[in-house]
Amino acid sequence: MSSEFVSQIVSHSHEFLLEREIKSVFPLFSPEGEKLWAPGWDYTNLLGSVALQTDYVFLTDTHDHRAETAIWIVSDYDPEKHSVSYYKVEPGEKVGKIVVQCREQGRASTLVKVMYKYIALSESGNRFISDFTKESYIAFIDEWRSLIIGCLENSANRLDLNDVW
Repeated sequence: MSSEFVSQIVSHSHEFLLEREIKSVFPLFSPEGEKLWAPGWDYTNLLGSVALQTDYVFLTDTHDHRAETAIWIVSDYDPEKHSVSYYKVEPGEKVGKIVVQCREQGRASTLVKVMYKYIALSESGNRFISDFTKESYIAFIDEWRSLIIGCLENSANRLDLNDVW
């Protein structure tokens, strides 16, 4: 990396409404829960437990946003507030912070707010950030909504918090 390198930073947030109880929605934003709705999502469980907690660490290979191997660290986990945040480290490329907050909007509706922030670690990371526009981010999160609705409509995937937390 040259001494002239300057990291670019980007941050976007978007929200969507799901017509489901929060107890069926929030678990979908764990490593185990995401396997139910995100095509190709899988992870390497380094800690031998699926019980999510702050400082839980896992790895992924070739998933969203052109990542190859990524190191994920749960930076905050508050199941009572239905909030979880992750650091996603892609060595030599970028560091991300992902925050998911679910808010009950009635007995059978949940508002999901998703924030991504990326900081480049290299010129290739800067190129990624240049392409990570608000429009592309909204399309990305809107795809989450569609995939999650499909998952929730499949009765085999109706979840209880104990299944994935």
